[in-house]
Amino acid sequence: MEESEIATQKESVGNICVKDSVENQTKEATGDISSQMSNRETVSKPSEETEGRYNRLKLFDKVMQKSLEKFIEHASFNRFASTFRPLYKKNPQRMESIHKQFIEELRRTIQEDISRLIEEGRLEFKLNELDRLESAAKNNPEAAWRPSGVPDHDLCSFLMPYYQKQEAYMRLELKKIQIENASLAQKVQAGRESIAQTEHRISTAVDEWKASVTEFERLASSLCPADVFDV
Repeated sequence: MEESEIATQKESVGNICVKDSVENQTKEATGDISSQMSNRETVSKPSEETEGRYNRLKLFDKVMQKSLEKFIEHASFNRFASTFRPLYKKNPQRMESIHKQFIEELRRTIQEDISRLIEEGRLEFKLNELDRLESAAKNNPEAAWRPSGVPDHDLCSFLMPYYQKQEAYMRLELKKIQIENASLAQKVQAGRESIAQTEHRISTAVDEWKASVTEFERLASSLCPADVFDV
């Protein structure tokens, strides 16, 4: 009996040890899996963000392609044939070939216009700018602007910075114009003074000339009296 009790106690102790070891191994495996999952999540988050950024242009292209396909569906062969029914009755195969060429040319032209729109509108740059604004908004602790519900206040808060900027610009331009006017006024005043001096010199010269003529007439009358020439 004692030997059987000792054997059962050993078995129970062995089972407890086995359970503890199994639990420890399970915890370690769970910890490894959780750490791996966390690492994968940390790695996948930037990739998902980057993929989301690059997918904006792809999403735009997908929307354009879907719109193009819907537009092409409206130019179906039945509508094309009904528009040119006499030609269709005369040569259906030729009409089908013409419709195929028409669809290909239409698709190519619209695709070129979309590509030109993306290039001229700098869509890729603007989408990157949108990403930058989005990241800046996430990093900004301040709350974003929201309408107050009073249109007058919202309009004033939106237009006031613009009007202040325009006021500062007008003040700067007014200051420039005032400086130019002051410079022009100085030039005009200097011109008037120069004209006054010229007029004074002319008037002085005329007076001197008159005085010299008078003196000449007096000398002439004194040298040649009138009674000498009387007969």
